[in-house]
Amino acid sequence: MNFSFSDYNTENFFDEMFTPTGEIRPGYEHLKNKFENLTNDDLTNRQLATERALLSMGITFNVYSEGEGTERIMPIDIIPRVLANSEWEWLEKGLKQRIKALNMFIDDVYNDQNILNDGVVPRDLIESSKCFLKPCLGLKPPKGIWCHITGTDLIKGDDGTFMVLEDNLRCPSGVSYMLENRELSKQIFPDVLARTGVRPVSDYPTRLLQMLQHLADRPNPTIAVLTPGIYNSAYFEHSYLAQQMGVELVDARDLVVSDGYVKMRTTTGLQIVDVIYRRIDDTFLDAEAFNPDSLIGIPGIFEVYKKGRVALANAPGTGVADDKVVYAYVPRIIKYYLGEEAIIPNVKTYICREEDDFNYVLENIEQLVVKEANEAGGYGMLIGPKATKEEHELFRQKIRDNPRNYVAQPTISLSRVPCMVDGHAEGRHVDLRPYILYGDEISVIPGGLTRVALRKGSLVVNSSQGGGGKDTWVLY
Repeated sequence: MNFSFSDYNTENFFDEMFTPTGEIRPGYEHLKNKFENLTNDDLTNRQLATERALLSMGITFNVYSEGEGTERIMPIDIIPRVLANSEWEWLEKGLKQRIKALNMFIDDVYNDQNILNDGVVPRDLIESSKCFLKPCLGLKPPKGIWCHITGTDLIKGDDGTFMVLEDNLRCPSGVSYMLENRELSKQIFPDVLARTGVRPVSDYPTRLLQMLQHLADRPNPTIAVLTPGIYNSAYFEHSYLAQQMGVELVDARDLVVSDGYVKMRTTTGLQIVDVIYRRIDDTFLDAEAFNPDSLIGIPGIFEVYKKGRVALANAPGTGVADDKVVYAYVPRIIKYYLGEEAIIPNVKTYICREEDDFNYVLENIEQLVVKEANEAGGYGMLIGPKATKEEHELFRQKIRDNPRNYVAQPTISLSRVPCMVDGHAEGRHVDLRPYILYGDEISVIPGGLTRVALRKGSLVVNSSQGGGGKDTWVLY
């Protein structure tokens, strides 16, 4: 029996493949025809083959909060998500604008502080941020770039227009899934990829390497990817990217500060390292400069960095722009530095440190999504409509105790894309994390990681909370 979308129901959500009347949206025609020429068994087998391939390739992540086996694959749904070229060009322009302004903001916060002196962003908001690092005051990173690699989370609401949900400027993860999703699509649907005209993403490791090389002051620099180690949730990605770029994968045991430089232990002695792509959070990077309890950093590396003898991507201190309260000010930040309105809008955000917003959130918490300022991965969050009265009251008290630490947003019905569920198509909510590289110019990889809330009715797309992924096809 052939697969069919005939019984697919958009259920009054914005669906990216079908209109409310069931008409196919532009860009999805070849996909629909391909799927409906295959049997249910064939598609089920392809989905199972995809999952086996992920396991065999070791594409896994760790979940620390579960007592049983911590390692699991990130489920991949085989129905790709398609974005039109015109929509992508608008997104690309908006993301470049956002990253340019955020880089200027971070540099200003740690140097002249004009935006704080002018009261556009409250000084106490920055100085009370967990990710504002006083040791970075006066810092001038190589080439003036702080946020070299960014993963910006985007969503569509009921009207089908993209909005920025949050920015990730410390150690954004997930790009390995984007790359492997595409490789799996090439194996499963090579003919559809060719006929549809999909822009490639496979050159990301090359672009990443070129960006890292740009940070060095000498030709043929020695570059390393610094990982916390094999027990980190994204260790697969660290090793994958190092292998794809042809650079060293190191942890704290492999690096040492010697004679004023960061050096790597090798079988022939110590070798100077010029550029480090760190996948360690800011405060764990150097026990002498930041967190004295860190066992996964390199003591003394920050002093070497300040003297310009090693480049770090991303620069320490970028996390100040990750703060979910600072996120609410980004449209003002863009206006301040660039004199422009934000191209991609933010989601409406209530700042609990402001009295009117504080009162509104406490009174309407049942309808809102509440987030902690510096949590990630779906943790520290309340989805009001799906929470219990006890959970509502718990978060009300948390907000009363520390209003600075919370923001709230309306519960948005994220757009949906069809997914394979038990041999037929059902809509599931998605977001999108494009990856932006800042080297000699700002470039946006044409696609990104589409994350899927695989649990029926769920709005949480994070892999640690039961989410999965899809390949993202940006058309020429």
